[in-house]
Amino acid sequence: MKLDDLLGEYYELEQQLADPAVHADQARARSLAKRYSQLTPIIAAYRELNQVESDIEAAQELAAEDPAFADEAKQLAEQREELVERLRTLLVPRDPNDDKDVILEVKAGEGGEESALFAGDLVRMYLRYAERQGWKTEIISATYSDLGGYKDITIAVKNRGTDPAKGVWRQLKFEGGVHRVQRVPVTESQGRIHTSAVGVLVVPEAEEIEVEINDNDLRIDVYRSSGPGGQSVNTTDSAVRITHLPTGIVVSCQNEKSQLQNKEQALRVLRARLLAEAQAAAEAEAQAERRSQVRTVDRSERVRTYNFPENRISDHRVGYKAYNLDQVLDGELSGVIQALMDADTKERLEAAQQ
Repeated sequence: MKLDDLLGEYYELEQQLADPAVHADQARARSLAKRYSQLTPIIAAYRELNQVESDIEAAQELAAEDPAFADEAKQLAEQREELVERLRTLLVPRDPNDDKDVILEVKAGEGGEESALFAGDLVRMYLRYAERQGWKTEIISATYSDLGGYKDITIAVKNRGTDPAKGVWRQLKFEGGVHRVQRVPVTESQGRIHTSAVGVLVVPEAEEIEVEINDNDLRIDVYRSSGPGGQSVNTTDSAVRITHLPTGIVVSCQNEKSQLQNKEQALRVLRARLLAEAQAAAEAEAQAERRSQVRTVDRSERVRTYNFPENRISDHRVGYKAYNLDQVLDGELSGVIQALMDADTKERLEAAQQ
């Protein structure tokens, strides 16, 4: 879309948002405000660029009479180049899901109890990072291992604010894949370093209006919930397992006290997975590249390695490496996430210029 078109859209949104009648429909008002906030940094950069170009023209005219203005014109020219680059980056086609909240799933893989314990470490890392970002987290379902780790856990992560730059999907979408850990497990008596793997799946959370689920396409099974170590925590069949027959997707939830609550939470996760599948299929049809998330938790296929003996974290997709693993596991993920976002922006910019 041309800048003039975006400027026209921006002014139109301003007028609509100033109309009290628009705010009577909260869903529409939120949608307009969201688009307005997306366009604001682009329009701000565009206006700043126009001002700088005007200042350059004035400085060049004055330099003809007073050479002292030549340096100012040169500095302004450098500023213009920076603004042009910033505007070019802002105009890169963005991921339409960037502002969405996410459903994050962590599953233990190869490595038995050690894998489940590391899954617990990753969950803590994500919860700490979310806390740093001011996000809200909610554990939807969890299956514990005997030593207190997680066999699997599903977490909803929500952005409390409206700043698109802090969109949850924008930052966490690169976490999907196999995460490999190298360390001496607590179960290892001879001090040998083991390699285990944990799978992470991240999908944008879907609104009910985005995904329509036909009740006839669902098989719903109920069973008795269980807690850590297999200890019974419920004497009624409140746990729910939903199978979406057309796709074969299975979602279970047992954390809530009632069968109805567990069903609602399971449907929430199912909705997000179906939206992710539909979007992936649409993008594949259009031959758009998508970073695939590894479905099998195999040590040989990994997106990131956490090396405890060397206190090192390595992301194999962008060649990122840092020796602050202890801080990363405490929620300081900004370095590796920024490296992944920068690489993604670069790819989108190059694709847009082809």
